[in-house]
Amino acid sequence: MFKTIKTSQLQLLAMITAMLLIIVFFSIATEGAFITPRNISNLIRQTAIVGVLAIGMVFVIISAEIDLSVGSMMGLLGGVAAILDVWLHLPIALTILITVCSGLVLGLFNGWWVAYQRVPSFIVTLAGMLAFRGILVGLTDGATVAPTSSDLSIIGQSYIPSGWGVSVIGVLCLGLVAQVYSRRKARVNHGLENTKAKFEYTKAFIVVAVLLGLLVSLENYRGIPTPILVMGGLILLATYIAKRTAFGRRVYAIGGNIEAARMSGVNVEWNKMWVFGFNGMMVAIAALILTSRLGAGSPSAGNMAELDAIAACVIGGTSLAGGIGTVFGAIMGALIMASLDNGMSMLDVPTFWQLIVKGSILLLAVWLDVKTKKSH
Repeated sequence: MFKTIKTSQLQLLAMITAMLLIIVFFSIATEGAFITPRNISNLIRQTAIVGVLAIGMVFVIISAEIDLSVGSMMGLLGGVAAILDVWLHLPIALTILITVCSGLVLGLFNGWWVAYQRVPSFIVTLAGMLAFRGILVGLTDGATVAPTSSDLSIIGQSYIPSGWGVSVIGVLCLGLVAQVYSRRKARVNHGLENTKAKFEYTKAFIVVAVLLGLLVSLENYRGIPTPILVMGGLILLATYIAKRTAFGRRVYAIGGNIEAARMSGVNVEWNKMWVFGFNGMMVAIAALILTSRLGAGSPSAGNMAELDAIAACVIGGTSLAGGIGTVFGAIMGALIMASLDNGMSMLDVPTFWQLIVKGSILLLAVWLDVKTKKSH
């Protein structure tokens, strides 16, 4: 228990330290432009896309699998959304429904091959990465589908009115503190050991302070971007699924020890297939945000996005061996990756250097994961 708590504290401290260093470095390098309200708004909109991808990916990695197709799948689903909106002029609600259902079907298709046909997820999703990109180019004939309607643009380009933003942040802050209190009380009632109250409440109040600071900054620009509200809702949903449902517990069990889970009566194949299905729906939502933000469906959209999603999860403490990981950690990792992207773009760092930096960070994160496991 002590080692687990200590490791989680160190991981959280490492992520916060990394984020602070990134903010300080890019703030100095850009002469303060990095922390202007306008850039912060742009940064968290970037984080929303990577964050939603990471929410789906973290479940896949926790189940001891991998999905290399999410970038191409996001491009394909974004193209589908653009075609439905621009070419077929479907109502926005129907466009969203078809896109999300298409993501579910593609995810279940990947999951079926992995779970029931025993094909390694690396191979299945590598094939998907190639095939989905090919289907996208075939559907669009290699051309950009634009411009999208004003209704679709609401998803990725609109902002929450000021009063609503304050209310949403206020509810989140109160809910966070209440959750810490109720969790500690429940553990006491069940005779379980609690972590130090100072650590848990300090962590909660840091998050509250960050949220309030973010709100002030965003209100000085145009308000809270809608994609962040979408991501926030998905974070709450995914956290509930991971911690409070039988499905979430089974995913952790499968990733931790698949044979023990099978002997405990868990339908491993069914649950694995639905992990990929859930991931497909998250990719579809990210695709809608991306297409809405770009105002178009592009054949190159989502290129290399799988790297950002996987890196976000690993940086956030998710183990590639399976069984360990949190949604919150993945979102922190997504914020770090998006901050690096944003900061390097502001400094006009050549693309090849950006890829080298992100690849190196992914390698370092996996190395640290391996070293942490060996120490236990």
